Amino acid sequence: MFGSVQSGANAYAKVGMETGVVAANPHKLIVMLFEGAQIALNNALQHMQAGNIPERGKALSKAIAIIENGLRASLDKTVGGELVLNLDSLYEYMNKQLLLANLQNKPEFIQEVQALLRDIQGAWEEIAPKSAPSAPAATLAEQTLSGAYDALAPTTPRLMKA
Repeated sequence: MFGSVQSGANAYAKVGMETGVVAANPHKLIVMLFEGAQIALNNALQHMQAGNIPERGKALSKAIAIIENGLRASLDKTVGGELVLNLDSLYEYMNKQLLLANLQNKPEFIQEVQALLRDIQGAWEEIAPKSAPSAPAATLAEQTLSGAYDALAPTTPRLMKA
């Protein structure tokens, strides 16, 4: 009647992921695509080691879809110049390697794609837009609720603190 605990956990994870997507800026969305592809590739390797061919195929198909319909499709070939063309070719190569990994049961092909994705993701994270200065550790509301803030307590002016 109520479903399993696992289905509830999956639903909760899906809501969390959807909320992350809605709140993410375009740069973060690309990072999420890299992370999703890596998760799918890790799953594919696990299924390959376990001999679970159908699940291996599903995981590789998911990784290919993320690379093709997410990362590759997000490239703007009209303004990116040679870099974008090189990335486009690299994504195409990755997808071919993943197809071969599935057909030939070659984990080293998956591992090669994982390494390539890690390198590109690292470079992508290096060019992340700078975020706003970080907020104080605890907000005024949090301090008030925890009792750490007392509106009536005397305070020392900021310039006087050591």
